[in-house]
Amino acid sequence: MSFLSTLRAAFKGGARVPLARFVSPWSWAFERGGGRAPFDYRSAVRHAFLANPVAQRAVRIVAEGIGGAPLCDCGERVRRLVGATSAGQSLLETLAAHLLLHGNAFVQIARDGAGPSTSSGPAELFALRPERVSVVPDGDGWPAAYEYKVGDRKLSIPVEDEDGWPGLIHLKGLHPADDHYGAGCLAAAEQAVAIHNAASAWNRSLLENAARPSGALVFDGGDGGGMTADQFERLQAELAQAYAGGANAGRPMVLEGGLKWQSLSLSPADMDFAELKAAAARDIALAFGVPPMLLGLPGDNTYSNYREANRALWRLTLLPLAGKILSGLAEGLRPWFPGLELAVDLDRVPALAEDRERLWAQVSAADFLEGHEKRAMLGLAAGGGR
Repeated sequence: MSFLSTLRAAFKGGARVPLARFVSPWSWAFERGGGRAPFDYRSAVRHAFLANPVAQRAVRIVAEGIGGAPLCDCGERVRRLVGATSAGQSLLETLAAHLLLHGNAFVQIARDGAGPSTSSGPAELFALRPERVSVVPDGDGWPAAYEYKVGDRKLSIPVEDEDGWPGLIHLKGLHPADDHYGAGCLAAAEQAVAIHNAASAWNRSLLENAARPSGALVFDGGDGGGMTADQFERLQAELAQAYAGGANAGRPMVLEGGLKWQSLSLSPADMDFAELKAAAARDIALAFGVPPMLLGLPGDNTYSNYREANRALWRLTLLPLAGKILSGLAEGLRPWFPGLELAVDLDRVPALAEDRERLWAQVSAADFLEGHEKRAMLGLAAGGGR
C-alpha cells in the first residue's frame, strides 16, 4: 500500500481535518480588486514560446539539455520506457518543458493489453498536456483521480486502480499557496515577455517609418486661416499612401504652397527603449534559470566565459530539474521495479568534465586514504589495491 493510501485509510477512521477551499491553480497570478488579469496558460504560451525568441530559446536550452542528459544504469526495460518518445517527442524533454511553462507535468502509465488488473508493468509513459488535466479531490481533500478534458470529451484517470497500481504520475514545481498544483516559470515571466514583445513591435513600427519618428506638416496660411476639412482629409490620405511605410523611406516629398515639413528627433525615452528591451530579456532568462550570456544578451558580465555560464546552467537549473523529474518517475515506477533509482550520470556530462577532473586530482593526491576509500568517494565500485 502506498503512502497516500495509508494516509487516506487513517483519516477514514478518525476525525475530519478541515481543509482550505480549493481554487483554480492559476488564481494566484492576479491581484484582486484590479491589477493583473487571471493567468491564461494557452495565451501565455502563444505570446512567449511561439512569439518571443528569448523565452523560446531559454525553454529549449533547458528542455533539450534534460532530454539529452545521460542517465545512470537503470536496466534495459526502464531505459526504454524513460528514453522512448511520447507522441513523437522525447519524454524527458516534454516533461521539462511542461514543468517550466505550466509548473505541472502529468505522465499517464499505459498498461499492456492484458488488462489493468495485471502486474506485468507499464508498456508506455505518455506525457499529457497539463492545461487539460485537473485534480479531482475526494471528501478529505486528497487527490482521488485526474480528469483529462479535450473539447467535450472527458477521461477520468484514477490515482490508483482497485489493485493499488498507479495510473498517473504527477510532477509539479513548488507552489507554497496551492495544495494540488505547482507554479511554473511562465507566469513569473509573463510581464517581462509582454514588455519585450511590445518593444519589438515598437522597433518594427520605427523601421516601417524609416527608423525614425514621423515629422509634422506645418500649414502657414498667411492670412491666419486654416485648412478646410476636405483639404485636411485629402492630405492625410496622400501622406499615408505615398510616404508612409518602409517601401517609401527616403522618397522626396512634394508640398503645396503654405505647407512646410518639420522633422522630429528621437526623445530620450525613445533612446532608452533598446535598454528596456534588453532588461526585459534578462528578466525572461532569469525566470527560466538560463544565464543571459548563453542567450547572447548584451550587458551581462556575470560570467567570464561561456564555459562558466554553461557549468552554472547545469549546476543551478538542469540538474535540479532533472532530479525532480527522474525521482518522480522512479517513485511512480517502483511498484513494478522495486528499488529503482533514476539519476543523471555526471561522469558523462561534458559541461561538468572540469569539475570531475578536479575532484579526481584531489582524491588521487590524498595519500592518507586507502584505495577503496578513494573509489567510494568517486562513486566507483569497490576494487582491490591502492
